[in-house]
Amino acid sequence: MIATDGLRVEEDDGVLTLTLSRPERKNPLTFAIYAALRDGFTALRENRQVRAIVLRGDGGNFCSGGDVREIIGPLVSMSPEQRLAFTEMTGAVVAAMRACPQPIVAAVDGVCAGAGAILAMASDIRIGTARARVAFLFVRVGLSGADMGACALLPRIVGLGRASDLLYTGRELSGDDALAWGFFTRLVGSEALDEETQRLARAIAAGPTMAHGVTKATLALAPSLALEEEIVHEARVQAALMGTADFRRAYEAFIAKRTPRFEGD
Repeated sequence: MIATDGLRVEEDDGVLTLTLSRPERKNPLTFAIYAALRDGFTALRENRQVRAIVLRGDGGNFCSGGDVREIIGPLVSMSPEQRLAFTEMTGAVVAAMRACPQPIVAAVDGVCAGAGAILAMASDIRIGTARARVAFLFVRVGLSGADMGACALLPRIVGLGRASDLLYTGRELSGDDALAWGFFTRLVGSEALDEETQRLARAIAAGPTMAHGVTKATLALAPSLALEEEIVHEARVQAALMGTADFRRAYEAFIAKRTPRFEGD
């Protein structure tokens, strides 16, 4: 993952932390940030050093969506072909996030709107705060909720009726409601958000990364399969994991009454 203006990249002990960093404007996205996220998440498919990812924003906000001046304004005067290239690029960000094997934990505080809400949605786990405000704003600018995979992913997280509510109205979802609806897995205080998110990411990174990748891929595949097909698929991938060194290490550690050390092989 390569940093760019407005995107800070830090790696420590297997955890890659991506910070949207334009706090004076609530961390909006630019063409360059979209491209960096698309290319970076794609490259992570082959990166065994990174075992978990944290996605966060600077200055008490997560992300306000596409920058009005640098993205929305130029889109008005673009050709149809240029607009399609843009929407394909933004969709590719979500596709790359879902395809990379590393679990992604989003730390959501303050504003989480438009494409920012999409980035949180595309993460595997979302930890929020009571002051977080989540909104899928596309309808407010004359666009549909069919953006960057929202119509596919959001109903899986909050249910079809609630996803329809959010996408048709563009209304704001409070931190408490986001927790009650299952968009957030937990709420913490703003002052504890980074610590809690890093703690969770480090716990994931210490686990069996090959197995985590299988879990992530299977969660994505499962909705497209009949239950009987899914059971067959899970039997195959689980049997394959039973042949890994991590599985043997876990068994040996259990017998020796010690904590296993997973190495992702």
